[in-house]
Amino acid sequence: MPLLTEPRNRRASRLLRAPFVGALAFAVAFSTSANAGGGLIRDAETENLLRDYAKPIFTVAGLGSQGIKIHIVNDRNFNAFVVDGHNMFIHAGALMNAETPNQMIGVIAHESGHITGGHLARLRSQVSRARSAALMLQLLGLAAMAGGAIAGAPGIGQAGMGAAFGGTDAAMRSVLAYRQNEESSADQAAMTFLNGTKQSGRGMLETFEFMGSKLYGVEGINPYLQSHPMPQQRILQLRELVHASPYFDNTDPPDLKFRHDLVKAKLFGFLDKPQIVFNRYPKSNQTLPALYARAIATYRDAGVQVAMPQLDALIAAKPDWPYFYEIKGQFLFESGDPASAIPPLREAVRLAPTDPPIRIMLAQALLGTSNQATLDEAITNLRTGLAQEDSSSMAYRQLAVAYARKADTVKASGAKRQFMAQAELASAEAYFYEGQLKLAKQQAKRAKAGLIDGTPNWLRADDILAFEVPRTN
Repeated sequence: MPLLTEPRNRRASRLLRAPFVGALAFAVAFSTSANAGGGLIRDAETENLLRDYAKPIFTVAGLGSQGIKIHIVNDRNFNAFVVDGHNMFIHAGALMNAETPNQMIGVIAHESGHITGGHLARLRSQVSRARSAALMLQLLGLAAMAGGAIAGAPGIGQAGMGAAFGGTDAAMRSVLAYRQNEESSADQAAMTFLNGTKQSGRGMLETFEFMGSKLYGVEGINPYLQSHPMPQQRILQLRELVHASPYFDNTDPPDLKFRHDLVKAKLFGFLDKPQIVFNRYPKSNQTLPALYARAIATYRDAGVQVAMPQLDALIAAKPDWPYFYEIKGQFLFESGDPASAIPPLREAVRLAPTDPPIRIMLAQALLGTSNQATLDEAITNLRTGLAQEDSSSMAYRQLAVAYARKADTVKASGAKRQFMAQAELASAEAYFYEGQLKLAKQQAKRAKAGLIDGTPNWLRADDILAFEVPRTN
C-alpha cells in the first residue's frame, strides 16, 4: 500500500492499487524444505543481483521510473514473463540454468522489450485496476501455488503445485503467449538495450539457442517455449543481430560473475536434495560458491551445529558479505536459538541496511527472545523494513506481536490502548495481505475504535474497512 500519510481524498487510488486478496503478501525467507515447491522466493541476495542486472537495461529502455519489480517464482523450469509494465517474473530455474550474468541480462532485456513494445495488452487491461504480483498470478491460474509462499505459509504453496502445473498450460498458451512478430520485436528491442549499455547479446543468443533445443522441461513441455515461440528463422535473425553488435566480445565483470555463482549455489543448496548438492559441489571444489552450497545442504541434511563450521568459514573468507551473516542468523533462528541469531543478523543489517528481509528477520529473532529491552529495536527494524516492503504479512504479524508486548510494559491506560490499537492495525494489515479480508476488517474495526480520528493509522484502518476486491474482465 502507499504511504499512510496520503490525504483521504486519494483513498480511491490507494484501493485500486491494493493487492488482490485472493493471494497475499511476500514470504520473508527461503523455505529450507527439501521438497519446497510453488510460490515466490524471497531472498535479499538474489533480488539485489537481479536488480543490478536489470537497472542499466531499464534505464536505457526508458523504464527506470516505472518501479518494475522482479519476482522469483519457485520453479525449476526455465521461464520468464511480464504481465504488465510493473512486474516481471523469473523462474528460479532460469537463474540456476544461466551460466553467466550476461545470459540472465539477455532474458531481462528481452522481457523489457515486451514491455516497451506494448505486448500482452489484453492481459494488462485485465490487471489495470489492481497492479500486484498476487493478481498477476491469480489471472495466470497460479494463485493456489502463489498463495502459500507469498503469504509466508509454504505448505499452502506446496498443496497448490499439482493444480498449478495441471492448470497453467492453457493460461500460458492463451494469456501469456506472444505472437511470433512480438518475439522478433522484443529481440530487436533487447539488442538495442544491450548495445545501449555496451553489453553483449551473446548470452541472450546462447540462452535462446539452448532453450530452442529443449522441447521438454522439468515438469513436461518446456513452458518457455509455450509462451515464447522460437522458430528457426527467429534464431537466425537474432544471431545476425548479436554478431553485428560492436559489443559482441564484451564479457561480464568478474565481481558480477562471482555474485551470480553465489546465487546459483544458494538456489541449488536450498532447492536440490542435499546429496545432489554434494555431488554437484564436491569437497574438491573449494570455491566460495561451492562452500556456500555445501553449507546450506549440510544444514538441511544434518542441522545447524554440523553446518556451523562451514558457515563460520564463509564469514572468515569474506567478512564484508552480509548474506553469509544473514544465513547464519536464519539457520540459528530456525533451529530454535533466536538469541544466538541476533549478533549475525545485526551485522547483516549493518552491512546491508537497505535490505528489508534482513531487518524483518532480525526483528523476528529479537522478538523470539521475549526480552522486553529489545522491543523498540524490533519495532524500529520492522517499521524500517515495511517502509520499503509494505506488503509483508510476516512483518505485520511480528509488528502486532511487538506492539502487544509494548502494551504490557506500560501502566497508563491511554498509552496501553494506543499500543493495542497499533497491534490490532498491524494484525489487520497481515490479514489483508494474506487475503483474509473478513478478519482484516474485524481487526481494522477494533483498531479504528482505539485510534485518534483522522490520524494516518486511523485512515489506514478506515481504508481496510472500505476495501472491496477489484473486479477483472
